[in-house]
Amino acid sequence: MKIIVTDEVAHEGLAILQRDPRVQMDIKLGLKKEELYSIIGDYDVIITRSGTTVDKPLLDHATNLKLVARAGVGVDNVDVDYASAKGVIVVNAPFGNTNSAAEHAMALLLSFCRNVTKANGSLKGGAWKRAPFTGYELKGRTAGVIGLGKVGGRVATRLKAFECEVLACDPYIAEKRAHDLGVKLVTLDEIIKNCDIITVHTPLTSETHNMIGKKELAAMKDGVIIINAARGGIINEEAMLEALDSGRVAGAAFDVWSQEPPDSETLKKLIGHEKMVVTPHLGANTFEAQVNVAVDVAKEILRYMDEQPIENAINIPKFDASLMGQMRPYLNLVNVLADFIIQLVDTNLNKITFTYTGGLAQYDCTPITVCGLASLLNRRVEQEVNMVNAQLMADSMGTVVEEVKTKNSEDFSNLITITIEGPGEKRLISGTVFEGVPRIVKLRDYQMDFRPEEHMLLMAYGDRPGIIGKIGTILGKHEINIAAMNLGRREKKGEAMVILSLDSAVPADVVEEVRKATEATFVKPLYLITAK
Repeated sequence: MKIIVTDEVAHEGLAILQRDPRVQMDIKLGLKKEELYSIIGDYDVIITRSGTTVDKPLLDHATNLKLVARAGVGVDNVDVDYASAKGVIVVNAPFGNTNSAAEHAMALLLSFCRNVTKANGSLKGGAWKRAPFTGYELKGRTAGVIGLGKVGGRVATRLKAFECEVLACDPYIAEKRAHDLGVKLVTLDEIIKNCDIITVHTPLTSETHNMIGKKELAAMKDGVIIINAARGGIINEEAMLEALDSGRVAGAAFDVWSQEPPDSETLKKLIGHEKMVVTPHLGANTFEAQVNVAVDVAKEILRYMDEQPIENAINIPKFDASLMGQMRPYLNLVNVLADFIIQLVDTNLNKITFTYTGGLAQYDCTPITVCGLASLLNRRVEQEVNMVNAQLMADSMGTVVEEVKTKNSEDFSNLITITIEGPGEKRLISGTVFEGVPRIVKLRDYQMDFRPEEHMLLMAYGDRPGIIGKIGTILGKHEINIAAMNLGRREKKGEAMVILSLDSAVPADVVEEVRKATEATFVKPLYLITAK
């Protein structure tokens, strides 16, 4: 695995990777775009912070790239959509600098309220003045937290410790989280109209871009204090400048900017404004946070190399971390089922249905579905398909993907069924996990029970005496050992289906010999990559 590091990343994280003999790492800082384009095609992984833009041109040059590791929370510098289309996984470290960012937001707020920066400059300049630096207390004020995620939640807790009444706005969290934090969940409009202090802690998206502009600032209480330690562009900076000049806003403290480094006239005026406390994007700049994010992305890369589920991928559906242990066997099962059934389908894939029966049905099974879809499509297209681009690939092929859940299961506590429909053809396979091992329990309408193996032979034929003996004789003649056999049939002397587990592959001429000898209606040798 060849890895290139293009920004300053803490040694503690890189050392984890450098100790792995599978890793070849090159640290190349400060490369110009053209220099990076010329070499990026040699690498499987790029580790960046905010100094490298992973955009369409870079991704087009990165012909072998499999993973972008952003050592930090924000991925504004990564074109995630285009990376997804290319099948490139994007991971970040969403929790490594959580505490650092929350503490910095509070530092900005307290610095403004107590005139720390102005008083510091005055005293260092030789003056002893106190009256000009009379400040504000937080106790008794109403504070609004926009975004109650990991950082926003910590900020809310700290504001409560300063005896603020805390209102919060976040349409993506459960009411229980707000209740657990002891804050009141309200609408954005209520925060705008009622709060003395407003602090934002959301990602920058099309939905949050310019979320606070002229209209919102005009509706705020006179003398409001605004903090932005999240992402530049959430608050419209031109509108912010006007609100400071008009006196509507008592003051603000920003750590982030829509342009970094800032060089527009609006940003220069905003940064220089006497009512502003400013820092150059230092939210994650603690020694602890830089180590944490470096270690977190290094561990994600190792998980990828070990073919383990990745916990913090931006563009892959993922389980709740607490469920990962119990769900991992079903990720393996769906891979095996998909690998098996796709070899039995010769037509176009019009529709693929993933059905979850039993206890599994109460959970979010999207990661299992996407994992199975990737396994199916990898047998059909030349481009590598993974959990990143599987749905995009299915969409481009016109394949409908459906997920069905039912809690009622008479025979198995958990069951996964894949059904593939094409022109004039329908294939079905069901499987479960027994003692951690995948078992296939149904093919089409035949009840079966066998463990998938690397080499298998599937046959359908008219049930009559002597057929099994003929199969064994022919395979034995060609020194192909039968490890296990499973037989299914609907009725006596009707159609029968047999699945043989073999120690080696069956050559095409032997398959034809078996077909003729048994007058089989269907014979298919199978090679299961997932069962190796």
